[in-house]
Amino acid sequence: MKRLAEFCEIEVGTDKGILGRQALLSGVREVDGLISLITDNIDSEVMEAGPGLRVIANVGVGYNNVDIASAQQKGILVTNTPDVLTDATADLTWGLILSASRRIVEADAFVRAGKFDGWDLNMMLGMGLTGKALGIIGYGRIGRAVARRAVGFGMSVIYCTRDDIAFRDDPQHNSLVMSRQAAMRAGSGPLNQSARIDGLSPKRVTLDQLLEWADIVTLHVPLAATTQHLIDSASFNRMKPTAYLINTSRGQIVDEAALVDALKNHKIGGAGLDVYEKEPQITPELLTLNNAVLLPHIGSATRETRIAMALLAVENACDALAGRAPRNQVS
Repeated sequence: MKRLAEFCEIEVGTDKGILGRQALLSGVREVDGLISLITDNIDSEVMEAGPGLRVIANVGVGYNNVDIASAQQKGILVTNTPDVLTDATADLTWGLILSASRRIVEADAFVRAGKFDGWDLNMMLGMGLTGKALGIIGYGRIGRAVARRAVGFGMSVIYCTRDDIAFRDDPQHNSLVMSRQAAMRAGSGPLNQSARIDGLSPKRVTLDQLLEWADIVTLHVPLAATTQHLIDSASFNRMKPTAYLINTSRGQIVDEAALVDALKNHKIGGAGLDVYEKEPQITPELLTLNNAVLLPHIGSATRETRIAMALLAVENACDALAGRAPRNQVS
């Protein structure tokens, strides 16, 4: 806020909580720039209400809350805040992996309920990670950061990219991916540079292969037409009954009703979620299941990261309003 005050006049929509729709529409009427949160729906109506808007600086790496097509049509720059939240989100992903696979939240509740009466050989058995396969769907900055952390847990890593998802029904594309995978297994053909990680030899596979082979499936793709309900009933039927699903990306990537069915009927071992399909609403049945760890969208919630995100959004806005190219322009 201090940095903004040095550069321009400021109007604050709300100090806490989600900004109401009417407050948003009235707030943009006479402003040049908007710093928005991922909870703000910045659609064509908002842009029409703010005829002087020159930049929308979104605080977050995702920007599915902004109507990019409308912004482009109106010549409004859109920016995001990548990189600065990579490690925080990767760390939380591993927190969910450990919490779900080792039943940490369930065990904590067990102790607090006064049920712990001594060590038992078969009490709270979970799944060990050493020697297991970590499947990463989406191999960008966060996906690769999650993979790097797998070294310390002795896991192998398989992954698929956004291209693999977009072309998942293209036999030619899948054949190419499988050929690369076979070449890497045989030791011939170089690894994709983006896949090189010290101590690991990540292998690129098709989405269906990843679902079938992984012991942990973790999601790191943005929300788009090709990723809406990417993980559905058919996906859970492909997964191992002992596998865990982790989601720190966007809730709509998972069909929540299908997830509840998979958890209730033990089609998978469990899940760790930081995001939800109709956030902040959560499918009520999820709240009753011990094999689901549920967090309130705190993937980037460290003091250091949230300050860095805010500062980056401010600098993006200042750059745009000063006529400079913002460093994190997405449209």
